[in-house]
Amino acid sequence: MIKISNLTKSFGERVIFDSVSFHLNRGDHAGLTGRNGHGKTTLFRIITGEDYPDSGEITIPKNYSIGYLNQKIEFTSNTVIDEGCTGLPEHRKDDRWLAEKILFGLGFTAGDMQRSPMEFSGGYQVRLNLGKVLVSEPDLLLLDEPTNYLDILSIRWLVKFLRDWKNEIMIISHDRSFMDSIITHTLGIHRKKIRKIAGNTEKLYAQILKDEEIYEKTRVNDDKKRKETELFISRFRAKARLAGLVQSRVKALEKQGKLDRLEKIDSLEFSFRYAPFPAKTAMGTRDLSFSYDPAKPPLFRGLSFAIGKNDRICVIGKNGKGKTTLLRILAGELQTQTGGIDMHPGTRTGYYAQTNTINLNDSLTIEEELMSTGIEKQEARNISGGMMFEGDAALKKIGILSGGEKCRVLLGKILARPSNLLLLDEPTNHLDMESTDAFMAAIDQFDGAVVIVTHNQLFLQTLATRFIVFQNDGVKLFEGSYNSFLEKIGWEDEIIPSAGDEKPGLPASMNKKDIRKLRAEILTERSRVLKPMEKKILSLEEVISSSEKKLHTLNHEIIEASRSGKGLTIQAMSKEVHALRLEIDTSYDELETVISEFESGTELFDGKMKELEAFD
Repeated sequence: MIKISNLTKSFGERVIFDSVSFHLNRGDHAGLTGRNGHGKTTLFRIITGEDYPDSGEITIPKNYSIGYLNQKIEFTSNTVIDEGCTGLPEHRKDDRWLAEKILFGLGFTAGDMQRSPMEFSGGYQVRLNLGKVLVSEPDLLLLDEPTNYLDILSIRWLVKFLRDWKNEIMIISHDRSFMDSIITHTLGIHRKKIRKIAGNTEKLYAQILKDEEIYEKTRVNDDKKRKETELFISRFRAKARLAGLVQSRVKALEKQGKLDRLEKIDSLEFSFRYAPFPAKTAMGTRDLSFSYDPAKPPLFRGLSFAIGKNDRICVIGKNGKGKTTLLRILAGELQTQTGGIDMHPGTRTGYYAQTNTINLNDSLTIEEELMSTGIEKQEARNISGGMMFEGDAALKKIGILSGGEKCRVLLGKILARPSNLLLLDEPTNHLDMESTDAFMAAIDQFDGAVVIVTHNQLFLQTLATRFIVFQNDGVKLFEGSYNSFLEKIGWEDEIIPSAGDEKPGLPASMNKKDIRKLRAEILTERSRVLKPMEKKILSLEEVISSSEKKLHTLNHEIIEASRSGKGLTIQAMSKEVHALRLEIDTSYDELETVISEFESGTELFDGKMKELEAFD
C-alpha cells in the first residue's frame, strides 16, 4: 500500500497541492483525473522520486516496485524483441514469449521483432517503452496517457490486459471510456486537493458537483445570516435594554467562520460557428486511390462515399493504414492518383490536424494568429479566453507555446471560421477529460457534418452514425452504430487470447449467437440478484438521511431549550437523540453489510462477463 500524507507542492507562487492525503490499497486500479496543469503528471513524478514535495511524506513499502511509462527514448538493444525483454523481471528473464505476447498486443508484428527499434516512428517507440513496463510486472503501474500513440485495436487489447492486472494501477487519460473500463477507484485533483472514491469518473464528478452546490447554498445562507446579524447589531447597539442580546450576537458573529466564494476554474469553451448550407450533400468521393510509393500497393483504392449535411462519420482502424491520409485528401492537402472529389460550392470546411501547428506563425501573438482568419480583435480575444488564453495571455508569441498550447490555437482558428463540414484528426490528444467532454458536446450541437479520426470509445459509441473502416489492407463503409459494427463485423485483426489463456468453465469456442445468449443470461441473473440490493442500499441511505436531519433538528432544539432553562424538555429530547443515534448506527452497519454483498456480487458477475470477452 502507498500512503500519501499532507503533501504540499508549489511552483513559485502557484500552489499545485495543498496538504493532500490519500492511500492506494492492494489491487486498486485508480484513475487520476484533473484539468491540464493541475498536477497529474507532477504527482506521478513525486511518486517515482523524479520530483519532490515541498512538505508531507510518501510511504512506500520495502521492495515495492514501480513501473512508469516513460516518453523518453533510450534503447540499448539491436532488435525490438531484445529491447522488450530488457523489461522482464529477473526471475522471468527466459520468458521471451511473454515479451512477444505483449508486443503483439501493442501492434508489433512477427516481422517487426528482429528490426531495430530506431527504425520505428516515435509513436511505436513509445509503444515499445509501454511493452517494457508491462512485462516488468511492477507492484504499481503508472500510465500517463497510454492511449495517445495506440490505435483502436491496441487500445482494446490494453483494456483487456489491464483489467486482469493483479497489482495496483494509476492511470492518467483523457479518454473517459478507456479509464472507466479499467478502474476500481477514481482519484480527482480538484481545487488543490485530491479526493478518492470507489467507482468511476462519472460518480466522482457527480459527487464534486453535489458538494459544490451544497457549499454554495451554505455560503449564500451564511452570508444572508451574517448580514441580518450585522443589521441587528447596528440597529440596536445603542439600546441599553438590548445590550446583552446585542453582545451575544457580536460574539456569535466573531465565532462564525466566513466561507469564501469558490474560485472559478478555467475551462475550454467550444462553440463551432455554422455556415448555413442549402443542399443535402456537402462532399462526395469517386473511386479514390492513393499510394505514397507507386511500387507498393495503395493505402486504399476504389473508395467512394458521400458526406451528408448532418453526418457524423468516424474514421477508424490501425495506425499507418491511411486514416490521416484520407483526411488530408478531403481537406485538399493531397491529390489522389485516381478518382476525384465533388464538393458543393456552399461547403465551408474546418480542418484540424495536430501536425498543422507547423503552419502557425511563430512571430505572431495568439490574438494576431486568430485575427489572421478575418475576425475582429474583440472576437479574437473572446476565442482566446475560450481556449484558456485569458487577458494578457492572448499576447503570448506562438513561438514560445508548448505543443498542447499550439493545438489549442489551431482549435481556436477553426472556431473562428464559420463552417459546415469539420475534418478532425485526433483533436482530443492534448485535451484533459473535462475539455474532451466539452469538445464532444460542441460537436453534438454542431449543425453541419463531421468526419473525425479518433479512437476515443465515447466518441465512437455516442456520436458516430457511419464509419469508414480501415482493416486487412482495405477500407469499407459501415452504416450504423459502433456496437452494431462490433457485433456484425468486428475487428478481424484483433488478437484473440491463445488456448493457454482460456478461462475455465466455458467451451473452447462459441459463435456470436452463443455469446449473445450467454451474455443475456448473465445480465438477467445479475439484475435478479443485484437489483434488490440496490433498492435496499437506496432505502437505507434515505432512512439515514432522514434520521440525520431529525437529529440535527433535535440538537438545535436542545440548544434552544437549554437557553430557556427547560430541563424536562431537554431530558425528553436527549432520550430521543440517543434513540436516533442508535438507529443511525444500526442503519450504517446494515448499509455496510449490504454494500459489501453488492460489491462481491458485482465482482462475480463482472468476472463472468470478462470470461466472455475472450470469445467476443
